[in-house]
Amino acid sequence: MRRIGLQHLISWAFLGWLPLLAWAGGSNIPQKRSPNQVLLLVNENSSVSLAIAEDYARQRHVKNILPVRCQDSALSAANETIPLAAYTQSIETPVRGFLATHPKIDFIVLTKGIPIRITGASMGSCDQDSREPESIRGHPSVDSYLSALDYTNMGAALKIYLAGSGAIGCAYSNRYWNAAEPFSHAKFGGYLVTRLDGYTEEDAKALTARSLAAEKDPARMLRQGKVLLDAQPIFGLGDKATQPAPITRAHIMAESAWSEFNADMRHASDVLSSRGMPVELDLAETFVGQRSNLLGYFSWGSNDPKYSEHAYQTLFFAPGSMSDTAVSTSARTFLPTRGGQSLLVDLIAHGLTGGKGYTDEPLLQAIASPTIVLDRYTAGYTLAESFYAASHFVCWEDVVIGDPLCSPFLGRVQGNRTIKQ
Repeated sequence: MRRIGLQHLISWAFLGWLPLLAWAGGSNIPQKRSPNQVLLLVNENSSVSLAIAEDYARQRHVKNILPVRCQDSALSAANETIPLAAYTQSIETPVRGFLATHPKIDFIVLTKGIPIRITGASMGSCDQDSREPESIRGHPSVDSYLSALDYTNMGAALKIYLAGSGAIGCAYSNRYWNAAEPFSHAKFGGYLVTRLDGYTEEDAKALTARSLAAEKDPARMLRQGKVLLDAQPIFGLGDKATQPAPITRAHIMAESAWSEFNADMRHASDVLSSRGMPVELDLAETFVGQRSNLLGYFSWGSNDPKYSEHAYQTLFFAPGSMSDTAVSTSARTFLPTRGGQSLLVDLIAHGLTGGKGYTDEPLLQAIASPTIVLDRYTAGYTLAESFYAASHFVCWEDVVIGDPLCSPFLGRVQGNRTIKQ
């Protein structure tokens, strides 16, 4: 996805689930997840990481805390990228050792101060003109690489070869994609990895505070805000009946049609409307700004030919809010920078609770399906389950930001219906 342009009052009585979606009863009903299922990583070389981890452990009562020692990514953009050998020694090896004696872990939380990108891997994307050997040319995110732990030992794990939008690389097909049941490592393999990060220590800590605030008073969220789905008709609106679409091939030789993301946003709007959720689907060419108390935000970001940096900076969010933008490098850094594509970290600074971004070119196929994210989340699944169910790949470029346990809609409605293919 290379940049192509410039930059109700509602009561809970309305939250009835209409028969638009497939019934997912029994064990498929979302569950309250325990802090005992969370492993929290803290970089002992980073004072910022230590402070964020202490805050999260205290507020979420997390006991499984693993100290690691690696370069402090909170200090410089250069430190945000770690060589594979250093990653393996300082992060993956101790994580594997901990998990070997703690089989109930399903979620892994990283903190600001832990690098975001690996260099020198066989997985992940790279420039299509790279002359490096295939075994060392990849640049996956640390988060997505960790999320695929044990995939290499699973016979059912499907390796995907990708090419398009100026990039090539390898990923695994996410075994949890579009799953309509709570995640477990025992069943699906891998882990749901999220990160507490932002421009500052305060921004990263705020993610947990917003999560808890949303769980305490979700009705307030709905009274004051709405979900914004900013489609761009210039790319074509697509056929919403075909979205979200599964990955069915081991070789992807081109990026998907951009109209498909518009179609997915349109489908998401239908799902939310059927549930009485406040939603604004914008089908005009104008890039939307000047919105406050957003419950969710999906758009083309700076890939929108009508993109306005000013408009992007006038978007503000309510506790419990979720977002992804179809932008190749929206998570390329979590430090102040200038130029380049629009950044997820700006939305975190504006109050976002949970978001997804990409450290390097992921192709449009990697962007979280708005339909699945919003369907799962409003049905009571956690932030982590919602984003991972909506994501096609692991061991790729993805970064999920936020408290994985965040689930403000859990137990707030009767029944649960989810999108199924």
